[in-house]
Amino acid sequence: MTNKKIQTVYPAQSAFSSEDDAFTALSTSALLAKSSVPYSHRRVADNYVIIKRVYRFQAVQSRISNAERQLLQKYDFNTLEFSTIKQINEELAYLKKWSTSSNNELRKDSDMLLQIRCKELKFLVASRYASITDELYNGYKALERYFEEISKFYSPVI
Repeated sequence: MTNKKIQTVYPAQSAFSSEDDAFTALSTSALLAKSSVPYSHRRVADNYVIIKRVYRFQAVQSRISNAERQLLQKYDFNTLEFSTIKQINEELAYLKKWSTSSNNELRKDSDMLLQIRCKELKFLVASRYASITDELYNGYKALERYFEEISKFYSPVI
């Protein structure tokens, strides 16, 4: 009888996860996507996934403007390239809650913030994630996972 060890494949883990952690920070992104998701989030995610599938982000994507950066700072959000998975998961939870708020300005800002995040993600993917190489700042993975989970056009490669 040969001794074969069954290997478990884990999703991408954060810098602070050990190899024994089956539930990772990216799993939180997937769970966020499983609860009720506002229509505006699905629309942005569908747009992202379609563009990624068709164009593969070969076209040059622009960086965010100063006005968009100021909106991020208004809510104490870092730019995507300097955000951790935990920060992005917390932001997504806030944005989901704010999208259903009775405050019109908060709802409008929430939708705009998600569009800014999508624009940042497109730029990072187009530049092959070369802007920052520190494994701690990989919040873009959480955002991309969230978009993939909520999009009706995403199908995982088997």
